[in-house]
Amino acid sequence: QVRLVESGGGLVQAGGSLKLSCAAFGNIRSIDDMGWYRQVPGKQRELVARITRGSTTNYDNSVKGRFTISRDNVKNTVYLQMNSLKPEDTAVYTCNAVALSTQWGTRRDYWGQGTQVIVSS
Repeated sequence: QVRLVESGGGLVQAGGSLKLSCAAFGNIRSIDDMGWYRQVPGKQRELVARITRGSTTNYDNSVKGRFTISRDNVKNTVYLQMNSLKPEDTAVYTCNAVALSTQWGTRRDYWGQGTQVIVSS
């Protein structure tokens, strides 16, 4: 019983910034990796950025230097600061967490509902 709740999406002009947040709630024993993915209609979901519990990060090349992923392990929250946004960043952004719940003995993937980001040219 783990759920992820995203916030922070919206409409922004090219060159602008947004900050996404994703908080995990529920019967959480521990959270390992967390990440942000995005998807547009007709295309596969793609990784944007991931972060380990120890805050080691990796980014897709398309967002390096523009996006920053971070996390707060006390709050069970992951963030994505998005700067210098481009129209091609337009997508539904979804949060992911690999976690152990108090209900299961194995790690599972959990997904948020997604938040829309639209970047106008």
